[in-house]
Amino acid sequence: MNSSSGDLNPGKAGYNRFLLLVAGLGGLLFGVDVGIISGALPYLEATSGLNANQLSFIVAAVLLGGVFSTLFAGMLADFFGRKTMMIFAGVLFVVSVPVIALSHDYGALIFGRLLQGISGGLIGVVIPLYLAECLGANDRGKGTGIFQWLLTLGIVAAAVIGFYWSGRVDEVAKLGDAQKLFAFKDTAWRGIFWVSLPPGILFVIGAFMVSESPRWLFRKGRKDAARAALLRSRTEEQAKIELQEMETIAASEKPSATSAGKNSESLWQRKYIVPFVLACIILACNQATGVNSVIGYNTTIFIQAGLSDYWAHVGGVIQTVINFLATIGAIALVDKKGRKFLLSVGSAGVIISMFAVGMVFKNTEAQRVDMRDAVQATVISSNQTAVIEFNAATAGALLGAVDKNPAQPKTLVVIYSYGAFRAASKVVRSDEPGASITLTRESCLPATKVSAFFKNPFADLEKSRTAPLKIENAIITPVPSTQNGWLTAILIYCFMASFAVGPGVCVWLALSELMPTRIRSNGMSVALLVNIAISTTIAAMFLPTVGQYGYSTMFFIFAGCTVVYFITATFFLPETKGKTLEEIEEHFEGGHH
Repeated sequence: MNSSSGDLNPGKAGYNRFLLLVAGLGGLLFGVDVGIISGALPYLEATSGLNANQLSFIVAAVLLGGVFSTLFAGMLADFFGRKTMMIFAGVLFVVSVPVIALSHDYGALIFGRLLQGISGGLIGVVIPLYLAECLGANDRGKGTGIFQWLLTLGIVAAAVIGFYWSGRVDEVAKLGDAQKLFAFKDTAWRGIFWVSLPPGILFVIGAFMVSESPRWLFRKGRKDAARAALLRSRTEEQAKIELQEMETIAASEKPSATSAGKNSESLWQRKYIVPFVLACIILACNQATGVNSVIGYNTTIFIQAGLSDYWAHVGGVIQTVINFLATIGAIALVDKKGRKFLLSVGSAGVIISMFAVGMVFKNTEAQRVDMRDAVQATVISSNQTAVIEFNAATAGALLGAVDKNPAQPKTLVVIYSYGAFRAASKVVRSDEPGASITLTRESCLPATKVSAFFKNPFADLEKSRTAPLKIENAIITPVPSTQNGWLTAILIYCFMASFAVGPGVCVWLALSELMPTRIRSNGMSVALLVNIAISTTIAAMFLPTVGQYGYSTMFFIFAGCTVVYFITATFFLPETKGKTLEEIEEHFEGGHH
């Protein structure tokens, strides 16, 4: 039975478009939340008088707020309703903007950023949940795709806003008036935050105008309201069929609840466990593709592969554009080709491109040399810092007889630690004038106990504050050709496009569609926490692995993890395209295939 076959009634198309627009604005806010701080931070640093510890906590406050609200989002959405939580998330975001932009002290800044994080965490759980429950079977893929697409657009928009202000700051800097420049930098970071206010206001207005989720209303016993909500986006006949399916599912849950005397027993049934485990595996594998590391370290990767600093930054911008464009392609395909198809093709593309990048790096890294002892000898013992000027002469002196080809430019990257916390320096090239690396405690240690916990839950921050500087690796590698750099960039773009087309769009969908209605909201919260845990683990192991074994090993690990993804998507995941949520639930009970 396929209750929503055929396109939705033309008369209902207007409301469905409006629903997609509201959800899309939520995605845009989520993206702006993630991206806005990187543009504002340099000016905030220059004018606020805050120290490095306080600044890094302002960056981390969004993460902290997001983790906190992700934990409770499902429970709150079940209790108050999806629509109420969307309005609440939007209001928090709108309030946060003036709190930050008008703030003159550290407390207000932290409070505003925490509000943004809580808002982002709620949006990340509640909107995909709401879309899955409100849209017809043939529009769910497109809806969740638009959420993801506008999320990537939000990140691009945040970068463009930052870029625009940096141009204006440059113009003021040319006047040579220090006071004017200081005042303008203060205006700049506040201006960057103000720009994110209009989409927040539009989202709140939109959230008031959409219906509550029909499935939530039905579970609360408000069947007439559920029918009215369905009729805003369905024909009379489609609404009738979906209500009957909801009745059937509700009836099948009742006996198991009464026989156990408690509702909890029924959560251990196959129809709940299998989809929950599948959703967790898909989310964990989504992070294990290495997407965050590839985005976070893209310029470093490109420089190591052979591009100059300037072209590595250009390459990074191209990467964000490819992510954005490929997401548009995925939205067009997801309801035509199906989730299973896109996840299989996308994860296969990730495996091939990651393996290929690993092979390219393996060739160049065969010639790398670790000169940690020579660099350790340059550490200034009084304050445990080090400054390494890196040019052809230094490279020659460090390498000595090991240098097979003194004329070839080299790159240097230092991985260092204070106590249990590690960091990597930027990558410098011996042929770039004035290249140098400075290693300090501030650049390595997290600012606060909270950010320390996210970086390394088992480390002692106090001990690390007095620990000596240890050079873990000082890796000198001959610079590969520019062609090698662009080959690596193209393969990384293939990775980005494969990720965007498959995992990028389908992960939110799989999450909201696979979970049965009874556990959907809490299941999504738990699965998203799994996501955060895996993401933190990969961030922690990335640098040590690269330092010891090279980028090639890390890319091979990512490719290996994605093989698990490919097998899960191809052989264990049911196709959910064109099926109602109740039909998907019946599939896991063994009713329909």
